[in-house]
Amino acid sequence: MNENSFRTSLTEEEIEKNFKDIDFFDSMKEGLEEALAYEKGKASAETFSRKRSLPTVNTEELRKSLGMTQKGFADVLGVSPRTVEAWECGRSTPTPTAKKLMFLIGIDHSLVQKLKH
Repeated sequence: MNENSFRTSLTEEEIEKNFKDIDFFDSMKEGLEEALAYEKGKASAETFSRKRSLPTVNTEELRKSLGMTQKGFADVLGVSPRTVEAWECGRSTPTPTAKKLMFLIGIDHSLVQKLKH
């Protein structure tokens, strides 16, 4: 049997940092409980399939690590600077799509150049 592998530019420490806030056991347990609820008719397939685990992203920390202003970061994400400001001060939280995009940018900073207008 061949061992699966993948290539990444991340160091082992960076990979560990990306997954430090994820509790895989709890995620698996929650998924199994949801599957059981679905099987018993206590959850719909639509509700069951829409729920996804989202990465944890610190908007301000990511933006600063990129050396960007709130306006510049907002332009890359396609949101207003006020939205970025609200995320950073905790008045609101990023949408699931924004969280995923920021997570990917955190893994590969070169995406910023690809996303700039």
